[in-house]
Amino acid sequence: MSARRALLASLLVPLAACGGGSPTGPGPSPSPGTQSVTVVVFYDENGNGTLDPAEGARVPDVEVSLGGRSARSAVGTGRAVIDGVAAGSVIPTINTATLPPFYTVGRMPTVQVPTTGEVAIPLVLPIGSNRPNTYMAFGDSITEGNNYPGDPSYRGPLASKLQQHFARATVLNEGVGSTKSNQGALRIDGPLNADRPAYTLILYGTNDWGQSECKRPDQLATTCFTIASLRDIILSAKGSSSLPVLATIPAVNVGYDFRAPQQREDWVEAVNVQVRDLAREQGALLADVEKAMLADRDPSRLFVDHIHPNAEGEEIISTAFFQAIAHGARTGAAFTGEVMDLDAPMARPVPQVLSRPSLRSRRR
Repeated sequence: MSARRALLASLLVPLAACGGGSPTGPGPSPSPGTQSVTVVVFYDENGNGTLDPAEGARVPDVEVSLGGRSARSAVGTGRAVIDGVAAGSVIPTINTATLPPFYTVGRMPTVQVPTTGEVAIPLVLPIGSNRPNTYMAFGDSITEGNNYPGDPSYRGPLASKLQQHFARATVLNEGVGSTKSNQGALRIDGPLNADRPAYTLILYGTNDWGQSECKRPDQLATTCFTIASLRDIILSAKGSSSLPVLATIPAVNVGYDFRAPQQREDWVEAVNVQVRDLAREQGALLADVEKAMLADRDPSRLFVDHIHPNAEGEEIISTAFFQAIAHGARTGAAFTGEVMDLDAPMARPVPQVLSRPSLRSRRR
């Protein structure tokens, strides 16, 4: 080696030792002792803290943290990959603001990092011995369906949305055509006892306007039975440990015929102010169906007649229910009360109803 080359080599050695080199080279290596941990956020139906083979429901969009690192669970699978978790023993934590309404954290496991398997993160619901992942749609002909050929009502698209989001969902039909809310209050206990639903979806009141007691907005404070009946239905659901989801009364196809005058829509608007208040009062989720329908560029296109929605209208109704169930207060559209312990004993106030005619005398 020439003297000149030897001198150049001796100058380069200290530069390399001080970290010199190409700026496009590989970045720093991961910190030793860290790894990626996969978690699965699931609905723990029996509350034992273990992901059992039959427990197929998953809870998406929940933020899970391990050792100061966090990630959100995915739709359908409930999986989240948390990178850069330091080695050691750690208990996962949940950002409770990201939980869907009514869900709480179950028996959290202790995780030993590094780990080779997925970590199951349990969430629970206060539904007592009711049937998990079961939603009872309770209402009149809008719930029942069959208002046009092949009509699944809003239940069809809602079931699809819930299944895609939570991986498990069954929506039951407890709609009875032509019934009014006070008739719903009289019959609610039968379906609750037979179906034992985790959730009760309440869409009632459309037919109330046809009664003399409920023709005008000012009657809401005197003779009209709508709010008292809806309150009674909610109390029955809560008394059966079923989670209540209350919908506003759908909008009316104003001007379609003599059955849909502007006065009817005015009544719907007035009663829905009280429906929203009732949801807050009772800690129920609110599916604001009326608001969603009126937000359409042309609400008249959402109907097959004066009150019954077509497929587009049912899609809007199903979305309102889905948003309430899956996101609640995070969308600003639904859950506004405290999450209640529905298994605790509760006093049931006397409904404020002036009179409650029998089913036979009220049927048209």
